[in-house]
Amino acid sequence: MSPIPCRLPMVLFVFLLACAAPAAAQDSATARVMEDAAERPRARDLGIAPGILAPGPLNAITDVVGVRVGHVTMVRGDSVNTGATAILPHGGNLYQDRVPAGFFQGNGYGKFAGSTQVIELGEIETPIILTNTLSVAQGMEAVIGWTLDHEGNERVRSVNAVVGETNDGFLNDIRGRHLRAATIRQAIASARTGPVEEGSIGAGRGTVSFGWKGGIGTSSRQLPGQLGGYTLGALVQTNYGGILRIDGVPVGEELGQYFMKDVLDRGDADGSVIVVLATDAPLSDRNLERLAARAMLAIGRTGSPATNGSGDYIIAFSTAEEVRRGQDRQPLNGLDNDRMSPLFQAAVEATEEAILNALFKATSVDGHRGRVEAIDINGVREVMQRFGYDLK
Repeated sequence: MSPIPCRLPMVLFVFLLACAAPAAAQDSATARVMEDAAERPRARDLGIAPGILAPGPLNAITDVVGVRVGHVTMVRGDSVNTGATAILPHGGNLYQDRVPAGFFQGNGYGKFAGSTQVIELGEIETPIILTNTLSVAQGMEAVIGWTLDHEGNERVRSVNAVVGETNDGFLNDIRGRHLRAATIRQAIASARTGPVEEGSIGAGRGTVSFGWKGGIGTSSRQLPGQLGGYTLGALVQTNYGGILRIDGVPVGEELGQYFMKDVLDRGDADGSVIVVLATDAPLSDRNLERLAARAMLAIGRTGSPATNGSGDYIIAFSTAEEVRRGQDRQPLNGLDNDRMSPLFQAAVEATEEAILNALFKATSVDGHRGRVEAIDINGVREVMQRFGYDLK
């Protein structure tokens, strides 16, 4: 990968054009980030595959049929590194064809707009937006505008915008509040099925994880036919820390970079992580809440103690037609409780691998208050091999 300073003229050029063609500028920033990330491996490329269940064809949340993901990335010199990521449960009218959902809060030092209505009614009626802490209002404005403008919603007078955040204020001039609703709306408009870009992109552009560069990651799991054959996908925005463990190996400790290394709590592990779970299994909102709770186990498996300053949130939804709400539907209750355990396993495995993919695919970034390096892949490989892993 070329050093970031060599690319600064391109960054400046792109954003000099932003006033005249903001959409083109954002597309250019996202494209550059994608090119950088292409040089870095995912966890499975190295032979790291947490758990026992097989991934879907893309090993992404979009393995759940109909789910769409879009990013918008904002880069301006070294001071602005931020963005937004949109997750759409399906490609139709989300307000009129609502999906059941569950929400779980680990440590609650954060902002997750729309969560109380999801808890109360057990459903999602809009895209899910991930962004930075001080852009939640703009995310809500984007979602509300998109929903009101959608054909068939001409009589809608209340919209529950679902927006989660992590704080990217080290790499990003967060107080500048550079993201606008129109910019975030580009993430919704760009949402597609198929492969999902990961790393320092979208809402993960300015995030930090375990002292290294964090970002967006995704993974999926498929249950065998005798267990229903269902697919579950996870997408994460990682901006948290602790003592990094990779598939049980104490990588953070071995590499000498971890929370409380000097026996002082300086807030090194503070931050947040957002997890979005999607499945085609027909689940009730109650069992989706139970499913969401299991993702906290994966966060712990990666080495997080869910510190005092962390915001750890999980939202889960089902795309199954038989459990959708709205338009005079009579939804079914979904799978029985005793069929949930395999999906719990899938949620833990997919979330853990998504977190690793975010870490591995992220690229180094020069930012507002300094530089954050991407994790050293060769260093990870050497540590894992010392602990008996035969990696690629």
